[in-house]
Amino acid sequence: MRAMETKWLEDFVSLAETRSFSRSAQLRHVTQPAFSRRIQALEAWAGTDLVDRTSYPTRLTAAGDTLYDQALEVLQTLQNTRAVLRAHTAPSDDVVEFAVPHTLALTFFPTWVTSLRKGFGPLKSRLIALNVHDAVVRLVEGSCDVLITYHHPSQPLQLDPQHFQMIAIGDEPLAPYARTGPGGEPVYRLPGTADKPLPFLGYAPGAYLGRMTDLVLRQAGTAVHLDRVYETDMAEGLKAMALEGHGIAFLPLSAVRGEVRARKLASAAPLHEPERLRMVMEVRAYRKKPSQREPNKNLTQKLWDYLLRQAERGGGEAG
Repeated sequence: MRAMETKWLEDFVSLAETRSFSRSAQLRHVTQPAFSRRIQALEAWAGTDLVDRTSYPTRLTAAGDTLYDQALEVLQTLQNTRAVLRAHTAPSDDVVEFAVPHTLALTFFPTWVTSLRKGFGPLKSRLIALNVHDAVVRLVEGSCDVLITYHHPSQPLQLDPQHFQMIAIGDEPLAPYARTGPGGEPVYRLPGTADKPLPFLGYAPGAYLGRMTDLVLRQAGTAVHLDRVYETDMAEGLKAMALEGHGIAFLPLSAVRGEVRARKLASAAPLHEPERLRMVMEVRAYRKKPSQREPNKNLTQKLWDYLLRQAERGGGEAG
């Protein structure tokens, strides 16, 4: 028999409280089939049914009610123990921990902190660079103070507004770029032709920017002919290959601003309709709503208040 995993208990508690497999799957950031499999794995470990699947909304069995009460106690004990352990290594109250996807960590974040310090003042910070999914998990688990990530309506984060707050802090255009030739023009320009597709530098499957690139191409409204010759999950890796002339890459503007100014990279979009192959993503900051049990650090609260004032002045979105 498989060992019981803590995340199964967290899934079960969520299901007991929402009475909905689909809603709990959203809150736990997994697909509904994966969520159902985890509940089934917990039932296999328990050796009995925990959920009454003949009713709607979902109800617990008598065994499920018993486990729910025990699970709350177990998870609270683990949370308290974790807090005690983290107190030995956690950064002091005057350091803000940011969880940031790799590309934003290398491009948007340094410039944003520079502008932030001009108005907010000195800021001690710790950066944790991850993929988008793991960065979100960090926030949900309370392992960072602020999450900074991309947002697009086609790929919304399933963060419950009752427990998390959001502020829009910038925009990030995503567009195709290629190395420049002697005259400063790109050596490749979209859309290419069926008999001569253009070399394409793509993101690895599952990468957030890869999903955004796929959406741009699907919504282009015109045939785009590409031959995928290379892929990686890092925008910086694609940029390096583009600079060497290996093909076209869809890259965030903050990642290529310096190379475009230096005329090393140029837009590879069609001359007559450059906006057709361009998307603007929002950059957002998220935090857990503070509570008496889990208050924010003093510096985190001051930073959040400052970002709220900036958003209100600039007409930005806050929630």
